[in-house]
Amino acid sequence: MPRKVEPRLLKGFRDYLPEVMIPRTRLLRAIASVFERFGFEPLDTPTIEYADILLAKAGPEQEKLIYRFKDHGDRDVALRYELTISLARVLAQYSTDLPRPFKRYQMGPVWRADAPGKGRYREFWQCDVDIVGTSSLLADAECLAVDHAVMTAVGVSTHLIRFNNRKLFRGLQEHYGINSDAVMADAMRAVDKIDKIGFEGVKTDLESLAGRDGVSMAAIKALQGFISQACHPNLGYVDRLDLCRVTAGKTEIGRIACEEIQRVRDSAVAMGVPEHHLKFDPTIVRGLDYYTGTVFETFLTDAMDYGSVMSGGRYDGLVGVFANQDEPAVGISVGIDRLITVLDEKGLLKKAKSSADVLVIVFEETAANSMRLAELLRAAEIKAELYLDRSAKLKKQLAYAQRKGIPLVLMFGSEEKASKAVILKEMNSQVLGVDSQQKIGVEHVVDEVKKILEKRSALPANDVPRLATWQPGKPFWE
Repeated sequence: MPRKVEPRLLKGFRDYLPEVMIPRTRLLRAIASVFERFGFEPLDTPTIEYADILLAKAGPEQEKLIYRFKDHGDRDVALRYELTISLARVLAQYSTDLPRPFKRYQMGPVWRADAPGKGRYREFWQCDVDIVGTSSLLADAECLAVDHAVMTAVGVSTHLIRFNNRKLFRGLQEHYGINSDAVMADAMRAVDKIDKIGFEGVKTDLESLAGRDGVSMAAIKALQGFISQACHPNLGYVDRLDLCRVTAGKTEIGRIACEEIQRVRDSAVAMGVPEHHLKFDPTIVRGLDYYTGTVFETFLTDAMDYGSVMSGGRYDGLVGVFANQDEPAVGISVGIDRLITVLDEKGLLKKAKSSADVLVIVFEETAANSMRLAELLRAAEIKAELYLDRSAKLKKQLAYAQRKGIPLVLMFGSEEKASKAVILKEMNSQVLGVDSQQKIGVEHVVDEVKKILEKRSALPANDVPRLATWQPGKPFWE
């Protein structure tokens, strides 16, 4: 007898059973629908790339998170840790085949060897949209509009889109006389952790940089002072922008940053993003080193401990790693697994154990009729499951529907066939009340099922075609 293997999971990974996958799949469809409304087109790329591809613009922190290994051909490969690098490779390889601007969305799993935590896994899905080939700030603003539209589509109303511009930190670097790019990069990484370690933690990390590459403590203290003022809770948008103008704005790159911040915000508002969902936050930096301009992260104000659920930014220099010239680009990503976890905790995730809305009961003497009834419902785009054991007792079939959470059951036995009627039973009596079942004429089956499903909010209004759109070769009741 072969040795029994214990079924188990690696830490940081998870299975998705149907009761999780069903709402997850619906959520992905809703998000994809938003992306397509904005004119983005789908793209897919391999999960494994050559390691040098994925490491092309990864910083030290990202390198630690990459699953890297030698394959059977002794090639140095790695699992993708995000989707943007693969997009840059595609743009370089198929440059002449793709229009500009190129607007794409991609959904798929990525892997990071990060410490697992609340809503944080080592394998998770990302849903990205990117706009490549235009430096227009309207593209940056559209990403914020997509962000807001996604949050609205999934039923969230507490989202806060925190945005900044990394050019601002280049202005601060010049203004405070921090003459080392390496030290400034470490300073930005420290500021990026402010939500995790707080201002005091950032302050400590910044002070550890003093003395490196000739950077003075006075310059570090000045940067600390700016961060302290910028994250003051009572500071509004205008005051924060004014603070940036009198510091980083004294330099040319800082002036440009302030101007871009204002233009992106104004355009996002014009595109329909309410002002109370936008917050200019100079402490938003983003850890990935390839970001060059606008950056943004979206948090739910009633679930801040989960971290950001959408994030992104402008990365004008990334495509140049794989091509002979740079291309401007901006994008945003949904952390779908984290978002699902938050929605579940907040009671906003509609759970289901079954994809079907209707179970068609099968009796031996009318099995063929039940098969045609199920097909009638499916042709009308009603999700119907046919019970597959014609010898099973009615009690067993009803118990199956109950266990799977299928809301409606249709029964068509010999008596119903004779009277050309169908018995419709609601399993938990949300709509039909104490009379949890009713007999309806065969010609009204689709309409009645549709009405009940609409009342249960299982399907949006007018989503199911009328009975007249289905023309069977033989009616199910004959």
